[in-house]
Amino acid sequence: MKSRRFFQAFRGNRAETLVPWIELSEDRCALCNADHRQVSVAASDQDSAGKDAKTRRFTASGYSQKPRNMCIAAFIWNSHPLYPLLLLLNRDEYHSRPTLPLGWWEDGEILGGRDGEAGGTWLACTKDGRLAFVTNVRELKSNFQTKSRGDLPVQFLKSKNSPKEFAEELVGEADHYQGFNLIVADLCSMTMLYITNRPKDDGLSVIEVSPGIHVLSNANLDTPWPKAERLQYSFKDLLDKNGEAEISIEEMVANLMRDVTKDDESKLPHIYPSEFEYPLSAIFVEADTPMGLYGTRSTSAVVLRTSGHVSFYERHLEKDLWKEQTICYQIEKEKAAL
Repeated sequence: MKSRRFFQAFRGNRAETLVPWIELSEDRCALCNADHRQVSVAASDQDSAGKDAKTRRFTASGYSQKPRNMCIAAFIWNSHPLYPLLLLLNRDEYHSRPTLPLGWWEDGEILGGRDGEAGGTWLACTKDGRLAFVTNVRELKSNFQTKSRGDLPVQFLKSKNSPKEFAEELVGEADHYQGFNLIVADLCSMTMLYITNRPKDDGLSVIEVSPGIHVLSNANLDTPWPKAERLQYSFKDLLDKNGEAEISIEEMVANLMRDVTKDDESKLPHIYPSEFEYPLSAIFVEADTPMGLYGTRSTSAVVLRTSGHVSFYERHLEKDLWKEQTICYQIEKEKAAL
């Protein structure tokens, strides 16, 4: 089924202040009886994706562009018998960039990781059933005076507007941000929109996301880049093999999101020099750059069940240790109605 474009405009945003992260001590979840205590794994002892894969140094002569946050996400939306939403996302960033791991924010309403430098997020959700995530658009032009794209999900999560109303609020400020891909969803009404300020035409494109499997990387939704196609195929294959059975979050993450396979240089999008793009062509990125180590800093999974139960899993790198945790909650639909 094709996604349906239902309006197109320009859009805008405002900045938010950094709020301290509250560390939670999770034990067995009252909702699913799972053990959600944090697990730490030495980076040297992680699976072959981290242990055996070699990094490749960026050596593009005369090219000093820094790679930006290059996330990739795969999700199935409103078309699975058990999971109205099942989302997997890798966040790629410099290892030196301050980052706060998965947790409830100070207001107790938003759950997600947080950028310790700009204060935004790449993926988060709320108790009243709102969810948002963002990826950057790969492009040569860079304006470092623009607002942080990580603030866009935060704005939606704090808003009481519908996804469509929120998108309409962004009109007129498209040029305040570098290129972004933004997904906003109301999990109570099962409404999801894809918003980008880098459509084929100028302006802001807003598309209702159709039921089915989708992949979002650093081009438009479902753009057939090789890494996106690999992830989409593997995701569909795993779902097909499990049928209507429960799916292990850890199994999905291990089998799908730690793939270090890189593309043949002839298949790269050729937006950056090939020496620069090659390490970024893996689903799980590892790169040694002149600006420092860069790569996949975290893997997240959000699982929504038909009961309204949400499981949010994160595996993140912290000081050469891989740490895992899962936080569960029940969507409070009465809050969404206020």
